[in-house]
Amino acid sequence: MSTKAWSSALLVLCFSSAVWAQKGNRYSFGDRMLDSLLTVASTQNYSVLSAMDRMEQAKANLRIERGNFFPSISLNGGWARQQTSGNVSALPKSITGAYSATLDASWEIDIFGSIRQRVKAQRENFAASREEFNSVMVSLCAQVASAYIGLRELQQERKVVMHNCNTQAAVLEITETRYKTGLVSKLDVAQAKSVYYSTRASIPPLDAGINQYITTLAILLGIYPQQIRPILEQDGALPEYMEPVGNDIPTDLLLRRPDVRQAERQVDAQAALLGASKSDWLLQVFLKGSAGYSSHDLKDLTKRNSMTFEIAPSLSWTLFSGTKLVNATRLARAQLDESIHQFNQTVLTAVQETDNAMNSYRNSIQQIVALREVCNQGEETLKLSLELYKQGLSPFQDVLDALRSLLSYQNQLTQARGGSLQDLISLYKALGDEGIE
Repeated sequence: MSTKAWSSALLVLCFSSAVWAQKGNRYSFGDRMLDSLLTVASTQNYSVLSAMDRMEQAKANLRIERGNFFPSISLNGGWARQQTSGNVSALPKSITGAYSATLDASWEIDIFGSIRQRVKAQRENFAASREEFNSVMVSLCAQVASAYIGLRELQQERKVVMHNCNTQAAVLEITETRYKTGLVSKLDVAQAKSVYYSTRASIPPLDAGINQYITTLAILLGIYPQQIRPILEQDGALPEYMEPVGNDIPTDLLLRRPDVRQAERQVDAQAALLGASKSDWLLQVFLKGSAGYSSHDLKDLTKRNSMTFEIAPSLSWTLFSGTKLVNATRLARAQLDESIHQFNQTVLTAVQETDNAMNSYRNSIQQIVALREVCNQGEETLKLSLELYKQGLSPFQDVLDALRSLLSYQNQLTQARGGSLQDLISLYKALGDEGIE
């Protein structure tokens, strides 16, 4: 691919800013379960297997095109019996029979590079299919990691809800005791029950979401949900993971994105096809020949006098074909221009995805830090309001507000942690690395 074809895309990469740091081309969340899921998915996912099949098809097409470098050789043998009419010429009717065995060869000598250019195009298409396979792997790893993080996030939310249910049940017991002793009205008991049962009502949707993530992971792994449900239904923690970052988009990483490399290979393939179409305007040189034996009697077939041969070099030059050659070249040039535009668009998309993912991840880290402090203060508020309520120094409404707020804060923190990991996965995907662990 020429420098002019994609210099504008490189300028975008060089002058765009974001934040990123890489650890030896491998990214790890330190979660063994996720490692195992990724290993299974990379070998059993049907999209990956289909991409491998397409790669094999491209390799076969390359080998087929390379076959044009070599002569075509065929072996023919047979027996023919023929009768001529005695009513169409002065010669009398005759019946003849002959045995034959010949070796025929035909070879196009690639003087002007038409075959070489087409082989190059197929070679680039094969390379593009490998990059497509890598792109499928990147997407698959991101999908598995994203579904796994979503599963753990919901499991942690459920854990938060259950913990708050226990706290609210304890508060309900306190209000019932105070009601029985005549210290408060039944309103406090009713309000405590309302908060408690409202919290419990949020559990079934979480269970449904957990089941959906398990099903999604099973499909990505190429297995049935019941095969993996007993393992994934066990609660697991969200990875405690924060990636240190730098200040610039690593241009070399973006240029190694599979979709960018695939687009570049497709440009090279179209450029080779344009060269081949131009070569079709020039002479074609063929060398044909045959050697064999022919005889009326089978016993004389291999004798020296039965030997036949032919050598027939030839030239072919298309002087006029309507507008076929002209439009074939125009088509190849238009396809090349289109592939260049697609390459530039792919690079711009890579910059956009990386910049957005990095900004989202950086802001999510700040949100987590703030929400952790909010949760600490929420726990302190609940503790103080409950103590004052027990002493009759504050209304029960303060306790209710503290209970609701603490549940909301803890859910927000869990969601922020999950969202931060999702942003990091998006960043890995934007940089085109399938090495998520």
